[in-house]
Amino acid sequence: MHLQRLQLFFNQPEDKGGCFLSVQAGSGGTEAQDWAAMLLRMYIRWAESHRYTVELLEDSPGEEAGLKSATLKISGTRFPYGWLKGESGVHRLVRISPFDAASRRHTSFASVSVIPEPDEAIEIEILEKDMRIDTYRASGAGGQHVNKTDSAVRITHLPSGIVVQCQNDRSQHRNRAMAMTMLKARLIEQERQLRCEKESSQRQDERGITWGQQIRSYVLQPYQLVKDVRTGIEFGNPAAVLEGEIDIFLRASLENNAKQTLV
Repeated sequence: MHLQRLQLFFNQPEDKGGCFLSVQAGSGGTEAQDWAAMLLRMYIRWAESHRYTVELLEDSPGEEAGLKSATLKISGTRFPYGWLKGESGVHRLVRISPFDAASRRHTSFASVSVIPEPDEAIEIEILEKDMRIDTYRASGAGGQHVNKTDSAVRITHLPSGIVVQCQNDRSQHRNRAMAMTMLKARLIEQERQLRCEKESSQRQDERGITWGQQIRSYVLQPYQLVKDVRTGIEFGNPAAVLEGEIDIFLRASLENNAKQTLV
């Protein structure tokens, strides 16, 4: 992409840095949790294909399959946050459910949140009395990936209600440090959102992970199509999209935001 266009698209200082990308299943039980896991895999595939570093910081498995929630840290030198910032919102899936014995078509929702990794130069005071810190034993697939000690860390920021957690390291100290970084990022993002009402409307809570709130629809049955609601961009190969081929949507989102900025 031409340097001049890059400068137009990535005009905020946080665009060049890394980000935290979280996926949360909407209502719908196993079907929605499986969809959340599919989305997480999509972003991992995209990031790896662009040679970004990807770390799974935490995940909460579903009861039968998939994920209730998960958080990635995506790092690199080529604008990881800048590319992904437009992915925040609700993503909708339509397919024949593999969990339905009657093979009925289901609609599932999951939300994606992308926030920039905080600038170390930005100072923000987080008081110990304002935090509840819990430790627990991280779950895993078994074998060497299962922690034998309570090394996972969950921090609840009481004034804001923000909850962050990290379980990717065997060291409780390092997990706590990363959770604090995530908390700082969330608090900075919350403050930024409060200063900008237009952007705050894009943030979704669990009650918003439903009909009429989606930014993109992925239809596998009765036809094959991925459509971005905001830009109108359509792509007829959802299998490729779910393998990480989402650049067409990322570019369209950046161009759309640049046009709105110029208006």
